[in-house]
Amino acid sequence: MSDAQEQSRAQKLIGDFLPKMVSLTDDVLFGDIWERKELSKRDRSLITVATLVAGGNTEQLVGHLMRAKENGLTETELKEVMIHLAFYAGWPKAMSAIAVAKRVFGEE
Repeated sequence: MSDAQEQSRAQKLIGDFLPKMVSLTDDVLFGDIWERKELSKRDRSLITVATLVAGGNTEQLVGHLMRAKENGLTETELKEVMIHLAFYAGWPKAMSAIAVAKRVFGEE
């Protein structure tokens, strides 16, 4: 990678620690899977946010909430996902996700 090329988020977070995971993240996940035309990026973001909320993976939720907005989801739609998932994934997981979303949406 040249000095002029900006590092990916994965490179910044774990590049020195685990380069193979960076490669899989950048090349396979975001370079291939996210670029497939069978689903829109908006749909992929909706699925990803719902999966992260359902799994209680709030650390990963921050970046994906921002990405979801970039991919066309509104704050209202993302909030509605959390309300809906409170009943299917569990109240504590939804409440934790809401706390993250409140911080993320408040930063912008």
